[in-house]
Amino acid sequence: MDVMTWVDGYERAWRGNDVAGLDRLFRPDVVYLRSAYDDGLHGVEEVRAFWPDDTPFTMHASPVAVQGDTAVVRVEVRYGGDEPHEYRDLWILRFAEDGRVRHFEEWAHWPGMPGWNPAQEQSQV
Repeated sequence: MDVMTWVDGYERAWRGNDVAGLDRLFRPDVVYLRSAYDDGLHGVEEVRAFWPDDTPFTMHASPVAVQGDTAVVRVEVRYGGDEPHEYRDLWILRFAEDGRVRHFEEWAHWPGMPGWNPAQEQSQV
């Protein structure tokens, strides 16, 4: 399993709104959690319905940990367009034996999110 090859494929599919290509990335019965408390999308068809987005973006990813069938990847995404914004995510990926993801969990953080206060963090260092 090459985690970053999978992440590159994810980025290509996302950038190209390639909903047909999701079959190469995800198992048909994938569970796709968009946040820590999300009920999730269940099955690749629900992911397909969620996927399309024409907003331009840049993305940088690097692996944090890989053990067995599980990987954690740090991802930074910056959206352009009329409402620019950015996210720093941790993706937890659980792979099936065929190299596709069976469980995708995203922990997204962004400037200004509740609980995020850089001034407070500086005073605690």
